[in-house]
Amino acid sequence: MKFSVFQISRRGGREKNEDRMGYCYTRESGLFVLADGMGGHPEGEVAAQLALQTISALYQKEARPLVKDVTEFLAASLMAAHHQIIRYASEKGMLDTPRTTLVAAVVQGNTATWVHCGDSRLYVVRDGELLTRTRDHSYLEQQGSAVVGMDRINRNILFTCLGSPTKPVFDVTGPVTLQQGDKVLLCSDGLWGSLNDNDIVRHLTTQPVSDAVPDLVEAALRNGGEHSDNVTVIAFEWETPDTFESTRGISTDSISDGVFASTIQAGVLDTMVEDLDDAAIERSIAEINEAIKRSAARRS
Repeated sequence: MKFSVFQISRRGGREKNEDRMGYCYTRESGLFVLADGMGGHPEGEVAAQLALQTISALYQKEARPLVKDVTEFLAASLMAAHHQIIRYASEKGMLDTPRTTLVAAVVQGNTATWVHCGDSRLYVVRDGELLTRTRDHSYLEQQGSAVVGMDRINRNILFTCLGSPTKPVFDVTGPVTLQQGDKVLLCSDGLWGSLNDNDIVRHLTTQPVSDAVPDLVEAALRNGGEHSDNVTVIAFEWETPDTFESTRGISTDSISDGVFASTIQAGVLDTMVEDLDDAAIERSIAEINEAIKRSAARRS
């Protein structure tokens, strides 16, 4: 495989940046992940980091050097990340759970498959056109602004995320065959909330990702003004084998089997992800709900 990749995260007019992103790869497979910790709930940055670490750990275990069933891997790793966040909240005795959105893509052979939960997006741009993008798990995006009254709904209201006591809703898309020059962009809502799809496509079409991504982020921060959301983007350009000699980027051809490269910060998870199951998650949710009841009883 060969691809050019660039990632950046900038804090806007917020107290802290709860976005996290990164990528990792083997000789024959690549994983790109972005999570946006949700404000209004505690420790969104922890939820986002746990999501990245969990998925990265599972990918490192599975990609030897290929992920055998990408769709199953993405679904299972998303649920494992969700369970890990719930367990963290339970063990800390938190009355509210940390929460995060997630978008993750696996590239193998000449195809890409991705999963998303919430309103962090993935765009695929080909030959100057938007080939496809994810649909947010928000009431506004799912119902459509044409519905009477929908234009008054806050675009930030999501009906699902990782870390909520309810089971997350997510979509897996693909595999989608990639062509030479295709550009795939993962971003937090800080980007698309300030720039429309046409702006994003135009920047990706006219520049390499190493130039397009910083320019997109700067434009989003300018448009957002002093109250801009945090803006996080990771994007890559796909390159086919016959152009390896004439293009820049990461080539995985020389990587040996069993070698794993990553930009995702390593961390020791509290427990092994294999230990997570539906019974454990239900126990954790019950413990959180019980703590909430006790707190409410003390206040009354």
